Amino acid sequence: MMAITRYEPWNLISQLHKELERNMVEGSTATAEWAPSVDIKEDKDKFVIHADIPGVKPEDIDVSMENGILTIKGEKKTEAETEREDYKRMERTYGSFYRRFNLPDTANSDAISAQTKHGVLELTIPKKAEVQPKKISVMSAD
Repeated sequence: MMAITRYEPWNLISQLHKELERNMVEGSTATAEWAPSVDIKEDKDKFVIHADIPGVKPEDIDVSMENGILTIKGEKKTEAETEREDYKRMERTYGSFYRRFNLPDTANSDAISAQTKHGVLELTIPKKAEVQPKKISVMSAD
């Protein structure tokens, strides 16, 4: 028996839109042993990035900003190498990680803050104050 599925063209467009958006926001992921999962949220006055990095110490994380690209990299250190030989299965990831994000022009790169809590790195990127249009009075030369 063949299953009948409903054709939803908007689902395809939505999927394409999400993929394009992901590529524009993330820039690229360089070759690394693993890449942390991230959530990116935009509020009225800031962007917030949450990256899952359980087991990574704050001193092993490097966050930098250059030419509109925010880079998060670091390393999750393994246990003693001799202990790894007895594993039947290992799903926890160890090694270096690297993520890059293209920030929009509205991001204030001078005020980025970072903190870790319960294995999650939180980056707060404030938006620049909006430039308000200035009213210029026109005077009569008469």
